[in-house]
Amino acid sequence: MDRQHHSILREIPSVNDCIDWLVAAGSLDDIPLQRLKFCVRRYLATLRESILADGEAGTLLADRQRLLGEMTDFVRQYHRPRMRRVINGTGVIVHTNLGRSLLPAAAMDMLESVGRSYANLELDLETGKRGSRYHHVEGLLCELTGAEAALVVNNNAAAVLLALETLASAREVIVSRGQLVEIGGSFRIPDIMRRSGARLVEVGTTNRTHLRDYQQALTGDTGLLLRVHCSNYRIIGFTSEVSNAALVRLGKDHGIPVMEDLGSGCLIDLSRFGLTKEPTVQDAVASGMDVVTFSGDKLLGGPQAGILVGRKHYIDRIKSNPLNRALRIDKLTLAALESVLRLYLDESQALRQIPTLALIALPAEVLAERARDLCERCRALLVDHAVFTVQPTWSQVGGGAMPEQNLASWAVAVAPVAMKISLLENRLRQAAIPVIGRVESDRLLFDLRTIAADEIEALLASLQTTLVIDKESASEDRG
Repeated sequence: MDRQHHSILREIPSVNDCIDWLVAAGSLDDIPLQRLKFCVRRYLATLRESILADGEAGTLLADRQRLLGEMTDFVRQYHRPRMRRVINGTGVIVHTNLGRSLLPAAAMDMLESVGRSYANLELDLETGKRGSRYHHVEGLLCELTGAEAALVVNNNAAAVLLALETLASAREVIVSRGQLVEIGGSFRIPDIMRRSGARLVEVGTTNRTHLRDYQQALTGDTGLLLRVHCSNYRIIGFTSEVSNAALVRLGKDHGIPVMEDLGSGCLIDLSRFGLTKEPTVQDAVASGMDVVTFSGDKLLGGPQAGILVGRKHYIDRIKSNPLNRALRIDKLTLAALESVLRLYLDESQALRQIPTLALIALPAEVLAERARDLCERCRALLVDHAVFTVQPTWSQVGGGAMPEQNLASWAVAVAPVAMKISLLENRLRQAAIPVIGRVESDRLLFDLRTIAADEIEALLASLQTTLVIDKESASEDRG
């Protein structure tokens, strides 16, 4: 460190001095003093690193008002909650990075009710004795799917792990090579298999697997036949796979349980909305599968959960596994899931009130009208700062479900006049209410399928604070 850097470092104020200045200013009175001290220390550490790197922070130290302004912004930014509401303009309905499925109003009401009060989580109100937490949803799941029994754990990976560990630990599990999937977060079927203690036996080829492949792989050590629905990719062209019915018959003939991991479980046929037909949970159960696993927070439209349904004999064995306790769900997840499942008792009600289904069902012509209205409002408010246009686009279901299947939609495209599109995208992510869009052809698109009507005002406010910048900033941005 040279003398110049050393001299600048000596100008950095003490933590106590900074606290005194900030308290006197009164703009951070809502932040606890202990947190304020912690944030100031972090800011000064960042400032020190900047001086050592380039020395340019020296001019900042000479201007106390500017220093306090930057320090205040840093404290505010650091103190705000990490989990925040965002506006999803990507058009991806079940967006993994943005929290997947939105919960219906009925579920939110139930969450508030049981979250603010005690609840009969494991109390049988009729007998006054201890009950099972799974009782709240097991009957509904059996009624809706036709299964004999059901169990819910904290996510679908946990459901698969629990089932494999219960039914096939230290035994062989036969899986088609084309179904050895990897999904987001590096969840791989072979890895889960190893963790469960089961031994993977691959059969067939990547694109073609026949019943004889399963038959030839059977041994006295085979514990399970596993089918994995490829919900996040497609193999097309010269392909062949064994049907559920054929696999079930093979399992029965040899006394081996058969399981299907649906991944993104669906209770309603969505092909009426232009999507390729996906197997429903009811289809899998009706085919004779002994165990079926699926997610609660994808196409089902509920909270994060892993759901197992199937024959009582096998589900009861899985329930009694000690590992089940480590994977169980809490009262809030159960309350939300029960509320969502109750909506499925009336299919038309589910399509209206479960946001994931309602967004899939939204007609393109409705979205076109909304896009035109939003574009007009943007032009009226920000005509000098960006060019706004309406254009057709494609939405996606997302969440590892229905790959390569798109829904016709409409978007508002933004082309700023005074900054790069990458900077606009970045600034919108940093807004008080962050807005997430997608960049295409040097424009930022906001797909109206995933933007609710009551989010328009917040979207406009975030756009306005982001686009309305002074000339000096605009010049720097262009550079």
